[in-house]
Amino acid sequence: MQRISRRTLLGAAALAGFGGRMARAAAPLSIGVTDWNLRLGAEPAALPLAAQLGFDGVQLSFGRRIVDDKMPADNPDTVARWLRLSAENHIPIDGTCVDRLHDNGLKNDKLAVKWVLDSTRLTHALGTKALLLPFFGARAITSEAEGMAVGDALRDLAPEAEKAGVVLGLEDTISAEFNVRIMERSRSQNVQVYYDVGNSMQAGFDVVKEIRWLGKDRICQFHFKDNPAYLGEGKVPMPQVVEAIRDIGFTGYANLETDTHAGATVEADMKKNLAYVRGLMKG
Repeated sequence: MQRISRRTLLGAAALAGFGGRMARAAAPLSIGVTDWNLRLGAEPAALPLAAQLGFDGVQLSFGRRIVDDKMPADNPDTVARWLRLSAENHIPIDGTCVDRLHDNGLKNDKLAVKWVLDSTRLTHALGTKALLLPFFGARAITSEAEGMAVGDALRDLAPEAEKAGVVLGLEDTISAEFNVRIMERSRSQNVQVYYDVGNSMQAGFDVVKEIRWLGKDRICQFHFKDNPAYLGEGKVPMPQVVEAIRDIGFTGYANLETDTHAGATVEADMKKNLAYVRGLMKG
């Protein structure tokens, strides 16, 4: 396992303090953005662009193309560059994503365990807390047995996450109740729901009811999207979503995972969606 240098760890600690100061000064719900929807997945350039667009943070992905048995971002120089750009642009790294799980699913692939462990280490080195674990496509949880298998895997992974101060966030297409059964199976408070309002709405769930039922202590972060529509112009009841998040007392990040429309630019569409959400938060 490759070691992160002491200099990088000190930088991560300094950034964690910087991020904490920013969070205390910000509104209860901070609005970040995913690096992949900026079309800069696992690219340091996502940080200055997000800052330029006015976001409160960036969710970074670690990449999917494996080289020398490592994810693309699993490099001390990359970690150091991310930390430097975060500090220089005054924008926190609000979370991470082990997108390699789109290829090796945690429900039935032992390689997934390695990627989660490596991502836990990298998330800690970046001075952030929420690590998204995706379950989609062929890797989706489709049965009770698969869900319990995921819970068992998480039970083994949780001690490292707890030691690192990292929360493993489940993003999927199953109900809030099913997610909680998996969380209970893991026997760890460091396993929580990464609630995506677009995914849950498309799967047929009442997103406002689920957010209220889960409460603030079982949700680590949110994804806001209503693809292919702009936020507020599709099926997700965004005013009620923001109201429910406020009512449960959630303080943390919601990251925009919104698509760019044909003929538009990433910058223009992100600004439009960000302005809409900020408007709701003032209401």
